[in-house]
Amino acid sequence: MSVENLKNALPEYAKDLKLNLGSLARSTELNEQQLWGTFLAAAAATKSATVLKEISEEAADVLSAEAYNAALGAASIMGMNNVAYRAKGFLGDDYAQVRMGLRMNIIGNPGVEKSDFELWSLAVSTINGCHDCTAAHDNVVRKEGLSKEQVWEAVKIAATLQGVAQAIVASELLAGV
Repeated sequence: MSVENLKNALPEYAKDLKLNLGSLARSTELNEQQLWGTFLAAAAATKSATVLKEISEEAADVLSAEAYNAALGAASIMGMNNVAYRAKGFLGDDYAQVRMGLRMNIIGNPGVEKSDFELWSLAVSTINGCHDCTAAHDNVVRKEGLSKEQVWEAVKIAATLQGVAQAIVASELLAGV
């Protein structure tokens, strides 16, 4: 089991992350597609090859090909959008009405339920630190019928995977010293 590989790779000082990772992988707040799509999208957003490899292997056993691609698509498109929307915010009111001018077709046709894709986009936006995108995706998923508990579960997955990635990268760097 790939989550097990990640748990085993964590150093003792990251025991809380190990416990969180185990409990989140057994979440009952999200259905299987939502859960593993969130794990996969968030893993891609961490930019850790180790985390992405381990999570992607397990996610591939659970997700359809369409859901797998949509989760990675959410990570990719949010990688672009989070930068662009944060920049608009940094630049101020003078840029508020500037047309984005970037292709985002996957958002309109992700290949999965809109609420699932938006939930994955929310998780990635959280990791990427985009306030506006996180809030916008929360608004969409809540209108689509997801509860605040489901949204928070996705945030917890994103937060935990980011912490796991940080601990693993630190361990890898220290081992190379």
